[in-house]
Amino acid sequence: MEEQAIEGLAALPFLKLFTAEAYYYITGVLMLLIHVGFLAYEGGVARSKNFLATMLKNLMTVPIVGITFFFFGFWVYNAFPLFPVTGPLFGPWTDPEALTGVAADAYGLVVGSYPWSEALAPTKADELTGVFWMVFALFAMTTASILSGAVIERIQMGGYYILAIVLGSFCWVVAAAWGWNYYGWWTTEWGWHDFGCAVVVHGVSGMFALGVLINLGPRIGRFVDGKPQPILPHNISLTLIGLFLIFIGFFFFLADCVIFLPDYTGLTTIYGGPVTLATLAMNVTLALSAGLIGGYLSSRADPFLTISGGLAGIITVAGGLDLYHPALVIVLAFGGAWLMPKCVALMEKLGIDDVVGAVPVHGITGMIGGILPGIFAAGYIQQAGQPPINLLGQLGGTFIGAILLGFVPGYLVSLLLKAMGLLRVSPEFEEEGLDLKELGVSAYPEQTFASAAKA
Repeated sequence: MEEQAIEGLAALPFLKLFTAEAYYYITGVLMLLIHVGFLAYEGGVARSKNFLATMLKNLMTVPIVGITFFFFGFWVYNAFPLFPVTGPLFGPWTDPEALTGVAADAYGLVVGSYPWSEALAPTKADELTGVFWMVFALFAMTTASILSGAVIERIQMGGYYILAIVLGSFCWVVAAAWGWNYYGWWTTEWGWHDFGCAVVVHGVSGMFALGVLINLGPRIGRFVDGKPQPILPHNISLTLIGLFLIFIGFFFFLADCVIFLPDYTGLTTIYGGPVTLATLAMNVTLALSAGLIGGYLSSRADPFLTISGGLAGIITVAGGLDLYHPALVIVLAFGGAWLMPKCVALMEKLGIDDVVGAVPVHGITGMIGGILPGIFAAGYIQQAGQPPINLLGQLGGTFIGAILLGFVPGYLVSLLLKAMGLLRVSPEFEEEGLDLKELGVSAYPEQTFASAAKA
């Protein structure tokens, strides 16, 4: 018995490490359900003539952002947290001997984020950096996919891929470095709190999409004499199933917002504060439920806006999900989801063709979700020596994230692509359908043959 006890104690460090490694591996793989959901969601919303092109564009978001995130996105996250307010921009040029204090601590993570780093190679010396990279890469893919749905049926593939790289491997990553990082200066200087990435993922991507949509323009026939005309999804059932898969994936997305390390005595947020999976289980479920009800009532039972309300509800409370009481979650999630269809109607009045409602669902509710902790979690101190959560800090981070790192680059990069003729497909391609014109194949060939026979 004594020998077995000794062997058990000897294995304990490995078991603690493996548990943390397995936690992120399993939740990260299950987060891929978000992308399964995006495929079905966007494919169903598109018209049948654009079905395959829409799904292919979303599918290719995964490898394009994944590869670029490996080469520079992961480095951006670890290099920018102090820059330009509390410390330098880290890179291969940095002399570690010249660093002291927080800068020296933060620099240790940068070394492991270079694509040539030994921490990312097959090694027993570091069994966690690889799974952390996977989780962050999936966050990046999700962020870029939010843009994908807004621009379907008229954007050029190449132009979209460039925008996805800018958004998924740089813009949101800078926001995360500043606002979703233990060393990020939004938190250390302003008391910023955004547990579930309301701003750093959703606010940035939704407002980036708005900038792109202004330059991209609406689909042909979406507005006639300034009046919106309905362009209905070709398969609303597929869209509803896709969104429900996104809901499931988001439970794991939010589980990966939890920090679980071998030597920890409990789970923490990225900011070092305590959190439990029980809190997430209750608050995410209630936010989803209240959001669905809010979307249902506000849209008068429109199926698409009802199910979008579930996502809007979660995003509305994402910033303070770890701190809010469940009763408060119900109220806030309902309010955010109720507001979302009104914002969809406003977008139509402004002549903006956002096919999946990315701006209202992610951009607007993401900004609301970033501001709300400054009201309902004000005064909470995350770490000794840091400012408490406060309204001004939340407003500042929300503006920088959603506007300066979201809308502005989205508008400028898409404007450049437009000037180069790389943003939008030709009217001929758009009217005949991207499946046949770009891919040379139809998702429903029997319909194509029938139409040809009638002609």
